[in-house]
Amino acid sequence: MKQDTVEIIRNALQGLKAEWGLEAVPEVEVEIPRNGSMGDIATTVAMRLTKSLRKPPREIAAEIVEKIKEQQADLFETVETAGPGFINFRFRAEFLCRSLAGLLRKGRSALRTDTGKGRKIQVEFVSANPTGPLHVGHGRGAAVGDALCNILKAAGFDVQKEFYINDAGLQVRLLGESVFARYRQLLGTEVPFPEDGYRGAYIESIAKEIHDRYGDRYRDQTFEQCGEFFTEYAYRMMLAGIERDLRDFGVVFDRWQSERELHSLGKVREALEELRAKGLLYEKDGATWFRSSRFGDDKDRVVIKQDGEYTYFASDICYHKYKLERGFDTIIDIWGADHHGYVPRIRSVLEAFDLPRDKFRVILIQMVNLLRHGEPVQMSKRAGEFITLREVMDEVGADITRFIFLTRRADSHLDFDIDIAKEQSAENPVFYVQYAFARISSLFRQAAERGIRLEEAEAGAADLTLLAENEETSIIKKLLQYIMVVEGAAHSCEPHRITYYLQELAGMFHAYYYKYRIISGDDRLTRSRLCLCRGVQIVLEDGLGLLGVSAPEKM
Repeated sequence: MKQDTVEIIRNALQGLKAEWGLEAVPEVEVEIPRNGSMGDIATTVAMRLTKSLRKPPREIAAEIVEKIKEQQADLFETVETAGPGFINFRFRAEFLCRSLAGLLRKGRSALRTDTGKGRKIQVEFVSANPTGPLHVGHGRGAAVGDALCNILKAAGFDVQKEFYINDAGLQVRLLGESVFARYRQLLGTEVPFPEDGYRGAYIESIAKEIHDRYGDRYRDQTFEQCGEFFTEYAYRMMLAGIERDLRDFGVVFDRWQSERELHSLGKVREALEELRAKGLLYEKDGATWFRSSRFGDDKDRVVIKQDGEYTYFASDICYHKYKLERGFDTIIDIWGADHHGYVPRIRSVLEAFDLPRDKFRVILIQMVNLLRHGEPVQMSKRAGEFITLREVMDEVGADITRFIFLTRRADSHLDFDIDIAKEQSAENPVFYVQYAFARISSLFRQAAERGIRLEEAEAGAADLTLLAENEETSIIKKLLQYIMVVEGAAHSCEPHRITYYLQELAGMFHAYYYKYRIISGDDRLTRSRLCLCRGVQIVLEDGLGLLGVSAPEKM
């Protein structure tokens, strides 16, 4: 639908180029009108030409419409100007039938697009400190990141998913100290618990495992003597748990990058030396500072402290420089909303290393409010201060958890009611969409029992012109909009657009199912309607797949 329309508009502009005295035809963009009564697809190209042509946009739009009508009268039912200079298109029924037949013939491969043209994108997400289990906020970030990567791949981008492991510095040492203190308590020997240590039950679990394996081997040692062992053991256990939770959540990373490794390879030092060579580091008050304010940050930042230790920011400078060295066209970071102040800081780093401003994007993930019967859920006994992702997955399932995390914009707060998530009703958005897919699967089983061969129908043997009801036409148009929705979600980095679309499509199908008999005594009409159902099923399965959610045939 989009490609056909863009090509027709472009041809019309080529035909008018000489008459208008244009050197080049502008890029053509089309969109789905918010109000369906305005048409099936629209363009604002006339308004974009106003400045160069020095004409009112409606006049330009009228000329484009006339040229389109000369060239492609058979594709559109209507082509009209509207408002300040919109051009609205409404497709002929024949075109809609041909497009549905193409979807049935090609299946999910028909839903792929090459808008990305193989450009390389790196998406870093979750990147939780390996000092505790993943909480629901991490889970929302994981769902958004993984779905975004799937959408970008579907849109033709070359995507790498990466987890950055913060395994250097004070936080990991505190983890080791916390476990060491609990270990000594198991031996009946009290040691001061770190003031800022981690107090969840998972710390006691790690300490008990060390005690079970090594007994009282470290009874008489101080943390300075055995701290490296406790820190490494606890860190490895936490990282393994994080990886396991993510895998069970359907998230598998292409790469896990260790902060500690960047230090050991000397890359942090190399990155700072390059900034110094650019004249972007200076000494003040015994510390080394980066001139981040030169690139829009509100102030300069310390990279080496007075005691000679690198700051966390120094590691982040190195890490983002390392991303550039790996040849990505665009870098996307997904962070918790509490990191919003860090955005200009990292942007300043990338600009210092010559990455254009528009090639770096940050998606901020807002909080999840877990509810039960509308009331806030009590804190986790295991984590101590938060609800873990594992607890939610165990209670409602990974599919439901992922889908609900993706029902709103990432930068909007999300209320997640566990009781609604467990309901099998229209109130549960996941059930509503999955049930549409399962309901269609049930129709196919009924058709098979009656001897209706769907293979023939899907190959184009069915008469799709019989799909003449308004609801049928609306569903076909909705199916043809899917590729544009995927492209829009990819370019805007907004996976929730797919979730909205699937809920709308499922709603249209359920209403259609209740109003019309799909399988009836009229075999020709039955085959045609089953073809429409198959089109819906193809798109539902693909959309759920992009979200990382299953499409069950039975529920």
